Amino acid sequence: MTNTNNFNNIPAEKFQFAKRNDYSHDSKFETKPVSYFQDAFRRFCKNKGAVVGAIVILMLVLFAIFAPFFTPYTPSYGDILYANALPRNPLFENAGFWDGCKSYEASEITYWRDLALENETGMNVINGDVEISEDGKLYSYRRNTYYCVGFGLYKNLTAERYQDILRYQNETGKQVLYPILHPLERANIQVQDQDNANIYYKTTTKMGDNGKPITVPVFDEDGNFIPLYWTVEAGSTSSLVAEYNSIRIEGEDGFTKDGKQYYYVYAMSSDSGVQVRANYYEYYTYMHTQVYKDGISEPSFLFGATNADNGGADIFACLAYGARFSFLFALAVAVVNFIVGVIYGSIAGYFGGKVDLFMERFSEILGSVPSMIVITLLKYHMGRSSDALILFITFFATGWIGMAGTTRMQFYRFKNQEYVLAARTLGARDTRIMFKHIFPNGLGTIVTACALVIPSMIYSETNLTYLGIVDLSKTSSVGTLIAAGQESIQISPHAALFPCAFLVLLMLSFNLFGNGLRDAFNPSLRGSEG
Repeated sequence: MTNTNNFNNIPAEKFQFAKRNDYSHDSKFETKPVSYFQDAFRRFCKNKGAVVGAIVILMLVLFAIFAPFFTPYTPSYGDILYANALPRNPLFENAGFWDGCKSYEASEITYWRDLALENETGMNVINGDVEISEDGKLYSYRRNTYYCVGFGLYKNLTAERYQDILRYQNETGKQVLYPILHPLERANIQVQDQDNANIYYKTTTKMGDNGKPITVPVFDEDGNFIPLYWTVEAGSTSSLVAEYNSIRIEGEDGFTKDGKQYYYVYAMSSDSGVQVRANYYEYYTYMHTQVYKDGISEPSFLFGATNADNGGADIFACLAYGARFSFLFALAVAVVNFIVGVIYGSIAGYFGGKVDLFMERFSEILGSVPSMIVITLLKYHMGRSSDALILFITFFATGWIGMAGTTRMQFYRFKNQEYVLAARTLGARDTRIMFKHIFPNGLGTIVTACALVIPSMIYSETNLTYLGIVDLSKTSSVGTLIAAGQESIQISPHAALFPCAFLVLLMLSFNLFGNGLRDAFNPSLRGSEG
């Protein structure tokens, strides 16, 4: 073979010195290396739906953690007289909404009683304009659900408590006690209203539309209520009167009639001490600021109150404590199920064969047992244990099976990949191959499944407490609140609105969040801009 390369005949001018710029080199990377989790986080942030879901979840978690610290109420506290009180925020007192008032259609008698209460106490029981129906039987207005409680029934106090309220009135200028009616005047009122402390005016009886007698006010010539306060002449004595010269914001020094000085009677002797007419709104404030000293300054429920059957509890406090319990409970169940399910599924998926066959049949048999049967058996045999513990055991008994199945599927998917075979060839141990090489590649699906376990647990717990199968009334529960709100949904729809809104936001946000996690941890998308 002839050599065609004749180096001796190459002209000298073809040889030139190479310049430094003529050399080609691989350029140095200007960016820093990105780890697997950093890349996953970047892809997650590009998913707007997942980011919104994460923000909502964060807000709900912060609400569950910190909200109980910002309310003086607890789920165990309730006040029957304020049952179904509407949401109230002091910042919106005169805004026309979120002020504790509701649109109300009242009969003529109810309207008169609200008007009489407003005239006596000066509190705005009736808000806005009053519209009267054509037949004059219905009055429509916005009614303050906090002030309309009024006086309720006559209240019995000890002599010491009575004197302490007088002291409180003198120091604060707030009127708690109002003049009472003479026993003979009370006897003239219709029987069903004789103990109604809201009635302080002259009344008569007429037959209602239902054929039963009702108590109606009697007005003077100017259309005003005629007060029937019990008064005594200065210097006189009575065995019924506990104290004559009690504090009164207006007319504190009594009044003069026909040249004589008279005083209002604020209390009457009773077997337990004295009987009084106490404005419940101010009495509530007095008890909590002076007696209980529990941080409650006045009756005000940010999300409203539950119905009477549930004690008139503060919905904001119940929802905050219930959300905290739900998150902690679901997180505990998810962690335990994750640990057990990952270990169980990884063993079954990695070793396969008879090991997998036996473990799968065992999990199928266990998973085929309905959770209701498990709860029933546990409640029967663990009747004295808390329902929270029974619920935890129930969810753990079968909850790990889904996680185990997901992990097993991922191990079957990746255990025969080339990098796994290479690691086995180099002598890597089974545990290293399982949790160093296979598990991280299936982490996306596993983490997504784990994230969706939390809302699933909360939803299941809510269903069980809503149906009354599990009683978590001592710790509060979202399901209990929804059940309580359903009972009064026509009267007070807010009672069901807030816990339902919490549950809906939780489920939607976790679905969006879970979908974002699935895409972010997908190894096939590593380095993509998707």
